[in-house]
Amino acid sequence: MSRRILGVLQIATLLLATGPGCGKSSDVTATRDGGTVPAPTDDAGRARAGEAKSEPKLGEQAIVDAVSEPEPAAEEADKREAHKPISATPLAGLVPGSPPPHPSPLSASKSKRAGWGGAMGGPAKDMGEAGGNTEAYDHIAENEFIAVADDARSTFSIDVDTASYSNIRRFLKDGQLPPADAVRIEELVNYFDYEYSAPTGKEPFSMTSEVSSCPWNDENLLVHVGLQGVKMDMSEVPARNLVFLLDVSGSMESPDKLPLVREGMAMLAEGMRKQDRISIVVYAGASGVVLEPTNDKAEILAAIQRLQAGGSTNGGAGIELAYKLAEQTFVKGGINRVILATDGDFNVGTTSEGDLVRLIEDKRKSGVFLSVLGFGSGNLKDATMEKLADKGNGNYAYIDSMLEAKKVLVEEGGSTLVTIAKDVKIQVEFNPKEVASYRLVGYENRKLAHQDFNDDTKDAGEIGAGHSVTALYEVVPAGAKSGAPAVDKLKYQEEKPLSSAATSGELMTVKIRYKKPDGDKSELSSFSITGDDRALDKTTPDFRFAAAVAEFGMLLRDSKHKGDASWAEVAELAKGASERSDEHRAEFLTLVDTAKRLSNAKRGE
Repeated sequence: MSRRILGVLQIATLLLATGPGCGKSSDVTATRDGGTVPAPTDDAGRARAGEAKSEPKLGEQAIVDAVSEPEPAAEEADKREAHKPISATPLAGLVPGSPPPHPSPLSASKSKRAGWGGAMGGPAKDMGEAGGNTEAYDHIAENEFIAVADDARSTFSIDVDTASYSNIRRFLKDGQLPPADAVRIEELVNYFDYEYSAPTGKEPFSMTSEVSSCPWNDENLLVHVGLQGVKMDMSEVPARNLVFLLDVSGSMESPDKLPLVREGMAMLAEGMRKQDRISIVVYAGASGVVLEPTNDKAEILAAIQRLQAGGSTNGGAGIELAYKLAEQTFVKGGINRVILATDGDFNVGTTSEGDLVRLIEDKRKSGVFLSVLGFGSGNLKDATMEKLADKGNGNYAYIDSMLEAKKVLVEEGGSTLVTIAKDVKIQVEFNPKEVASYRLVGYENRKLAHQDFNDDTKDAGEIGAGHSVTALYEVVPAGAKSGAPAVDKLKYQEEKPLSSAATSGELMTVKIRYKKPDGDKSELSSFSITGDDRALDKTTPDFRFAAAVAEFGMLLRDSKHKGDASWAEVAELAKGASERSDEHRAEFLTLVDTAKRLSNAKRGE
């Protein structure tokens, strides 16, 4: 059997598996306006259903091309086809009748041979939506207490993602408690701004600490560690080269997805400066450029309004095309960023999470970073999107409303995209004379091996201009019951004597490693934290508010470490810490009330 004929059989098989009717009843046919009609079963029936008949889909055209193309010239023909329009019908992602995008050579070639494609004429549901809720979250195994005698170090990567907070807000506003694994406490805490002191030296961030009693367990201490990135006025922000990579597959058609993307991007376009550039790549069954790099607001807005959902999702080809475009228009010393907007439902093409992560890791070497914006509900692939952003040296946010779109794309779409430090790692050493055991609150999926701290080849999180990062440790004082599981003594080693530094009264030493945005060698900073007898009500509003948010997260997770935590205490702490006008902190209080009501209803109270 020839290679060409074998390819045609493979195409036919893939079309049967991924066509517009996959996962649905076979007695309907999609119309151009997104509706359905009964599917005709014979030639006469097809003729009677003329208004529902669509032009050949991308995959159908692939079979015709594959058969008609001479086999001896297959490779040369593939090269020629890579530079032709993918299909005579509009590519998914554009309103029918609008100018077609420029095809991706990769997607054009592969679509001809592999049959990528979905409904070209209008919106179509993906299998995930047809099959019900398919949201995916990685399991979170909560951090346990660790005895200092067993391991005096705690090492982790910083995290400036905020997606978990806005995602659980979506659940609560919809009248549901979120799944426990959707609650990443560090992202809840880091969603909010804190009034940390600005950096004054050569380092790109300041370091703040505070200690008091732990609100949910008053026998323990709560240690608050904060980093504040240097702030930057918009006039100081370098030129922005932003490539928006938009998922326009069928799963993005609902009002809380692509329509919200369009509105958010329109707000961003209004704030464009003459030195900034925006371009748009779309992907569904195939990928293409719908807007070349420009700062023409009218052109940007027109391209945004032409976007329409339809088809299945091939994220891998779109990501490759977006990076290629960003590299072609790379601005030296500027902000070069691919911004992926999706529900994360990658269902054809490069679907392996490992393949996607390796692709992103390879592309970040070009100096183009990746941020990910999650949208919608029902098939949100949270775990995939978080990993892609982490490996792409970017951040992950979830957009659940126009207000959140404004916060992420407008308020934080300038200076916070300026990376001031990359591969930022924290390592804490606890003093065994003062601390019996400790527990890092959150950051479960950011933990690093201790040896990774000094290894500059190990990836870690980034800090943008104006970003703050907060970490909380619950600490059991020396002499108290540690709460950590007992470990047998070593047979071949004796306990090591304490150094003279153990008598200093210090609880811990915090070390931070980071690289400059264009550097490969890390720099080291450190500071020590001593105990404090300060009462909880004498702490700063930032300390109390961060503690309230962490306690809120533990209650949502029903954490075994929640101690005496209660919704009432969360509300009291947050109210007392919301002295300044902050709409986000005010909204938090309404979410606490909602969560309390839903939790009580679940228990039948």
